[in-house]
Amino acid sequence: MTTENKSFTPKDIKDLWQTPRPIFGTLNNEFKFICDVAASDKNHLCDLYLTENDNSLNSEWWAVNWLNPPYSNIKPWVEKAIQQHKLGKTTVMLVPADTSVKWFKLAYESCNEVRFISGRISFINADTQKPVSGNNKGSVLFIWRGNAPKNSHTVTLIDRGDFY
Repeated sequence: MTTENKSFTPKDIKDLWQTPRPIFGTLNNEFKFICDVAASDKNHLCDLYLTENDNSLNSEWWAVNWLNPPYSNIKPWVEKAIQQHKLGKTTVMLVPADTSVKWFKLAYESCNEVRFISGRISFINADTQKPVSGNNKGSVLFIWRGNAPKNSHTVTLIDRGDFY
């Protein structure tokens, strides 16, 4: 039994939450994402996207990637982002701000930039396209910039309201 992420969300939608479009849009204006690398046919935010059937963890990613991974198992996604960064690719990952899990330290120590988001995000139910309240954790963006020096590292706090 894993203690990585305890959730009461129904299993059939647990890993299908969509990032709110204002948050994605603000980040997309900055980064110009090419591919949503952990998406579904219902929750993708880029025209180009990889679904579970595309096996993103065993595929090459694009130059600039958006990543809102399945929260039930985040570590392999962190490892893949690190691998792709070594190839010069940029990945922006939105995950829970949970410093108690091992993948968090791995992401924190390997990325170029960390943006903690104050306030809790109401993710979108991909089926209904309605926001769902009750997120019990804060969120953080880990950014691996493909063109940044490997030893650069900045940490900032941004307000959730800055996205809207």
